[in-house]
Amino acid sequence: MTLEQVSLNQAHGGQQGVWRHQSAETGGTMSFSVFVPPHEEGARLPVLWYLSGLTCTHANVTEKGEFRAACARHGIIFVAPDTSPRGEDVADDDAYDFGKGAGFYVDATQAPWAPHYRMRSYIEQELPALVAQHFPADMARQGITGHSMGGHGALTIALRNPGRFASVSAFAPIVSPMQCPWGHKALGGYLGDDQAAWRGYDAVALIEDGARLPDLLVDQGLADGFLAEQLKTPLLEAACREAGIPATIRMQAGYDHSYYFISSFMAQHVKWHAQRLNQRAG
Repeated sequence: MTLEQVSLNQAHGGQQGVWRHQSAETGGTMSFSVFVPPHEEGARLPVLWYLSGLTCTHANVTEKGEFRAACARHGIIFVAPDTSPRGEDVADDDAYDFGKGAGFYVDATQAPWAPHYRMRSYIEQELPALVAQHFPADMARQGITGHSMGGHGALTIALRNPGRFASVSAFAPIVSPMQCPWGHKALGGYLGDDQAAWRGYDAVALIEDGARLPDLLVDQGLADGFLAEQLKTPLLEAACREAGIPATIRMQAGYDHSYYFISSFMAQHVKWHAQRLNQRAG
């Protein structure tokens, strides 16, 4: 698997790069960003995956997430993939919440989405192999986080892959796509009408069906206009409580759904992940 360098900049003593490659899973060119902190030659570093939300690419968090200082301090590689397949031959929709920029981290089964919309397999299999091959990544120490649709992705990927991630967090995640308009549109469109097929892409349903996390950190803004209808954080709180999952779910007064919110708490999340990633190293 080969990588093409799009850009490379020094930051906080490390290197912030953007890369692209030809993806076998999505059948097109995919781009992602990687921050590699300063490190000793030969060192292998833990990896923190960040999954972005609706309408975003890798660029949103790379430019506005304010993660690099904390990642440099704690010695963590930060990887930010795209949110969907791209290209002229990729099916799309005029709405912002479906199609390009709105892949929902699923492997689609319905026409015309199935040939390219394979973000689950891309994030779970293809991209980790690429990162392991080309960067000084210790794949035994992985954490995952994300925002909104990406928070949904982070939670469901971690729940479906027990033991892979030493740490899991989220910013304003869509906790139960089966119970919100965004999710009904996306899961119905990509997967069809059989809601039994949706459960593997719903964090609350996965927990109800027996999936577990060692612990969890979530920040959610109380001034977030999507909280009541789309995000439904209390459903995740209840599911974790019922399942006995230790969950720190912080409702932050005055914060909205934007990167002003994400960047305010990013350093805390990076530190939280670092503590757990370093424990795994021991």
